[in-house]
Amino acid sequence: MGSFGKAIYSVGFWIRETGQALDRLGCRLQGNYCFQEQLTRHRPLMNVVDKTPVVDKEAFVAPSASLIGDVQVGRGSSIWYGCVLRGDVNSITIGSGTNIQDNSLVHVAKSNLSGKVLPAIIGDNVTVGHSAVLHGCTVEDEAFVGMAATLLDGVYVEKHAMVAAGALVRQNTRIPCGEVWGGSPARFLRKLTEEEMAFISQSAINYSSLAQVHAAENAKALDEIEFKKVLQKKFARRDEDSTLEVVRETPTQHLS
Repeated sequence: MGSFGKAIYSVGFWIRETGQALDRLGCRLQGNYCFQEQLTRHRPLMNVVDKTPVVDKEAFVAPSASLIGDVQVGRGSSIWYGCVLRGDVNSITIGSGTNIQDNSLVHVAKSNLSGKVLPAIIGDNVTVGHSAVLHGCTVEDEAFVGMAATLLDGVYVEKHAMVAAGALVRQNTRIPCGEVWGGSPARFLRKLTEEEMAFISQSAINYSSLAQVHAAENAKALDEIEFKKVLQKKFARRDEDSTLEVVRETPTQHLS
């Protein structure tokens, strides 16, 4: 590093130190309220060297989710709160209209016991339930992965297949179209019914619609959120939301 570079480094160092000092001073002035941050500083999208997440403008990524490296998310898909999609040593591809629900993990394989390089490929209109783990596997269109299910390297879930909640699918297992697999280790349980196939399709549509509601809420600025809180405290007695199909009652002791 030359003299000019050292000078620039020193200036940057003192700017950062000044900023940290001001932050500490602000915390002291705020007292007990200093850590009550209203908006998260979490970074949902993160590069790994030259690999950058690519998310369609009509997809929803929750603010507490983490998309890292070579990750692609298609139109109308949703990545929910607490999810981690880490495409650092290989790629992750999510199709259109797919939902990866809260606290799920999707990762890839650079190498394994079989010597295979495995990306994670998830097709269109797939539902992945809460806290599922998908590692170096392929899930075709309109398949269903239940809550807390684990899919290991090389697993292939065909279209319209279902992995039951809590199932552990061993490496290189192929789950044929129209079948339900469950258990630990997972095995064939039965054929999927027509009603269940319709449910899988409807589940993807429901989550796509719900994601739009969450995306709109997360896009609001802090002053808009605070203003809405004031209005709710002052005027709200009953709040009916036709989009979410829920009714919220405001307890009388919380009204001013």
